[in-house]
Amino acid sequence: MSIGIKKSLIALSISSALFAPSAFATNGYFAHGYSTAEKGMAGAGVAYSQDAMAVANNPAGIAGMGSRMDVGAAIFNPNRGYTVTGAQSAKVVTCTGTEPACGTFSLAEGSIDSDSDLFLIPHLGYVWQQDSETSIALGVYGNGGMNSNYSGGAASFFHPTAGLQSDSPGTFGAGNAGVNLSQLFFNLAYATKIDADNSVGASLILAYQKFSGDGLGTFAGYSADPANISNMSSDTATGFGAKFGWQGKVAPAVTLGASYQTEIAMSEFDDYAGLYAEGGDFDIPAAASIGLAWKTSDVSTLVFDIQKIYYEGVASISNPISNLLTDCIDGTGSPTGSGCLGGANGAGFGWEDMTIVKIGYEWLQNDMTWRVGLSHSDQPIPDSEVMFNILAPGVVETHITGGFTMPITSDSEFSFAAMYAPSNSVSGANPMDPAQTIEIEMDQLEFQGTYTMKF
Repeated sequence: MSIGIKKSLIALSISSALFAPSAFATNGYFAHGYSTAEKGMAGAGVAYSQDAMAVANNPAGIAGMGSRMDVGAAIFNPNRGYTVTGAQSAKVVTCTGTEPACGTFSLAEGSIDSDSDLFLIPHLGYVWQQDSETSIALGVYGNGGMNSNYSGGAASFFHPTAGLQSDSPGTFGAGNAGVNLSQLFFNLAYATKIDADNSVGASLILAYQKFSGDGLGTFAGYSADPANISNMSSDTATGFGAKFGWQGKVAPAVTLGASYQTEIAMSEFDDYAGLYAEGGDFDIPAAASIGLAWKTSDVSTLVFDIQKIYYEGVASISNPISNLLTDCIDGTGSPTGSGCLGGANGAGFGWEDMTIVKIGYEWLQNDMTWRVGLSHSDQPIPDSEVMFNILAPGVVETHITGGFTMPITSDSEFSFAAMYAPSNSVSGANPMDPAQTIEIEMDQLEFQGTYTMKF
């Protein structure tokens, strides 16, 4: 392939990734995998790297990998929604004024599904082999994101003195509600073999985030910066992090692997300084993986990974909604406490850390390589946090996957992976009207294809 065509494909892939709409990812808001080969095995592969996109899982895996480019895209279909049951109730409290904490905030009964349920997510990986032991690589990919768009629903507020305010349209009573968070990684990696059986690698990661949020103006009375909470233009943030990895053969048929990605400190979303904790801060959590690859025969391999995502290390993601209700409104009805939205200890989504177990199997049949996989985790959202997580219902727990790689020519191939995440839901009380129950739900379907050129 000519240098001009290769450069054009790289430019097209990067520009497509920059302007692609966000999709809600699968393990919380992290993708369940990146490489198409790994996605065919439920994202497992920290000890078994097969293509350039493996740099996103473990940079050590590219050591000595031949020069190649892997370019492709996924079509992602997340179906998410919420259901409210229970009529509005009056909260019996002692009120000194008209502060929001005195009343109940209720959502209209019924079920609402999020719009926008098809997304195109491109990716690019390129490995330059330096010698038989050393390679450098570039990976460009999305880490996932949060996306929701609710065009129905209504909400109302009851105050013991003012009485019942009429329903206002929109999930939270401020018009169409939803968020759109997308993340893009530029991963520049170096890897080398330190001996015949062990490889190490490291990546420098530039992360780019884009966020917008609508229909959240009702919560301005709970915000430390009410002018910067909702319906602003898309805001962006950037930051740098690192990823480190190791792969080592510990027996003739067994390889172990491990990788760690640092927390990435991002610049603030200034336009949403009144929504996210610490003045619009939304860092990317750290993540760690360990894995095993067992070559069960000359034509088959079993892979097993355990991944940990440290959501609890990021305040905007992990702080509970209770901060808003217990440490925001002062005695005069003013939002001065640290628990207010945008505050130093501002309320967030209440997510917990996730541990994901992944298992995959690959076998060669004639010229075709076939893959299947299964992963499982406990979703990160406690039942006490369902209200804000209407915006981010990342509750799926199981992924069932399959895929294949087929040769096209002697130096090119096509890989395909499919994923189905069965529906899962979480139910809990509306924290601002405990007489109501909110259930959030999601299922997912994804198809990904990658075209590979070897040089």
